[in-house]
Amino acid sequence: MTTMLALDYVIVFVYLGAMIYVGLMMQRKAEQGIDSYFLGNRNLPWWALGASGMSSNLDISGTMIIVALVYAIGARGFYIEIRGGVTLIMAFLMIFMGKWNRRAGVMTMAEWMSVRFGDDKEGRLARTITAIVSIIGTIAMVTYFAIGGGKFLDEFLGIPSFAGLPGAFWAATILIVLAMIYTVASGLYGVVWTDVFQGILIFGAIMYIVVKAMSLNLPETFSVTMPMKDGTFASFPTTFSEWANLLPRWKLNIHPDSDYSMYNLFGLLTMFYVFKTVIEGSGGTGNYMIQRYYSAKNDKEAGYLSLFWTFLLSFRWPFIGALAVWGISLGSQITDPEMVLPIVVNTLPVGIKGFMIAGLMAAAMSTFDSTVNAGAAYWVKDIYQVYINPEANHDKLMKQSRWSSILIVVIGLGLMLIIKNVNEIWAWITMSMGAGLIIPQLIRWYWWRLNGYGYAIGMAAGMLAAILWKALSPQATPEYFSFLFASVISLLGTIIGTLLTKPTDEAVLQDFYNRTRPFGFWKRFKKTLPDKEIEKIDKENKRDIVSTFIAVPWQIVLFMFMMNLIFKVWNQFVILLLLLVVLSAGLYFNWFRHLSEKPRIPRRNRMKKG
Repeated sequence: MTTMLALDYVIVFVYLGAMIYVGLMMQRKAEQGIDSYFLGNRNLPWWALGASGMSSNLDISGTMIIVALVYAIGARGFYIEIRGGVTLIMAFLMIFMGKWNRRAGVMTMAEWMSVRFGDDKEGRLARTITAIVSIIGTIAMVTYFAIGGGKFLDEFLGIPSFAGLPGAFWAATILIVLAMIYTVASGLYGVVWTDVFQGILIFGAIMYIVVKAMSLNLPETFSVTMPMKDGTFASFPTTFSEWANLLPRWKLNIHPDSDYSMYNLFGLLTMFYVFKTVIEGSGGTGNYMIQRYYSAKNDKEAGYLSLFWTFLLSFRWPFIGALAVWGISLGSQITDPEMVLPIVVNTLPVGIKGFMIAGLMAAAMSTFDSTVNAGAAYWVKDIYQVYINPEANHDKLMKQSRWSSILIVVIGLGLMLIIKNVNEIWAWITMSMGAGLIIPQLIRWYWWRLNGYGYAIGMAAGMLAAILWKALSPQATPEYFSFLFASVISLLGTIIGTLLTKPTDEAVLQDFYNRTRPFGFWKRFKKTLPDKEIEKIDKENKRDIVSTFIAVPWQIVLFMFMMNLIFKVWNQFVILLLLLVVLSAGLYFNWFRHLSEKPRIPRRNRMKKG
């Protein structure tokens, strides 16, 4: 455990005070109604939404995991984080999924179900199941943030155990309660504008670490520490040329007794992670990420915020690489790879350490506030207002918004006492729970025959399978087994539930198609439109499909290029730079210059005459 000096504490306290002040300034705007509280009245600028999204993706827990993987495995650890840490879903949101979601004009993904399946029994069932699953996912994410944030801050605050609870729990509680003050008071207005402010602080922290790490030169041979299956840690030798090599390999040679030996089937796992991400990206996302798109003013701004968000997010990777390089330079001081981040921060001089801790607290709080605000929306909009009190006035809805936020946090903190390992909860969220949801979320866009019953059964079956896997499976089971188990159960539930029940009303499906205009199996609904509109839709869809094949490698190359700047492997630098220029040109000509502010087809059905 380490301590801070007075100047460090002053910097942290000034930052916390500024965050609360900025957030509370937005309270009056947020109190105009739940549209203001959860969507900022759809009047927030695209650059603020993009900057807020970047801040929300930079959490302490995720950073600790990714740094641990790159430190222990080397540059190839990047490919493992395609499972979630690379946020590759941004490529799909940028090209088509963001604007498709925005066109529905809804507040939550659960409310979106009423556009896709209608407001009758099947639509309400799909909406309710989505809301419940999303709230469970929000609680799991709060637990994940609490574990990582508590583990990090406990290193510096030195909070003693109290009431039988560890110091890490109280450190996480302090962090979360402070973020909750402005989140509960100001809703999305407070979330976005504090995220923008925090993003500046995060960026400053990144630049300092990167500049310092650039002056470090690693030796050709050194050792890294890895966790072992028996709970201990061991040191293993490697070479810089191997450690910094980004070229993928089919197999790694990690010691079989290491916890990381699961990644020895590296080529197979990488292909699996890409496959999983493509399915997830093609089906969209939920919670705080999609909330930014529901808040966008139009299609063009949805594209702009995605591009800006992805560009800002790329700066996370030189930060990751810098921390890993710095960790290796500390040699035997690193005993647990997940502790590289706090140990590196502890080596910083007085004042700089306080600034860095404030920046990392900003990263944690910006992810937390977005998640809780989006999660509370499901309770208020999709459960309370639909089933409990449809006639609720403004004051009652605002009260529910705030109390549901608090309850989600309390439950998430409680689960922190049961789940101890950051990577454990992250693997379950991304590879088990996520797997149980992505199949129905994928099919809902592309197959008109999917109805609300099939969607709801598939979601419920997938979530139940994920929970059962977490409770009953051996801890050492490879994570791709959990993915396959949950996704197969979900797929079976989706198909069987759909085929055993009647199709969704065609008027609902026609309206959904007219709003969204997705590609896939929608021919019978597209052909009702005028020929000129069909031609425009076909052109847009073809551009989007081609652009997606450009955007996915573009994002991967951009992030690898940024990380490679720290490793200073110049042959990789030249190759990645050339690829980045070519892919960027392709994106500009095939996607960016075609961005449009307004949908071409109105929401009402426009049928052919005659």
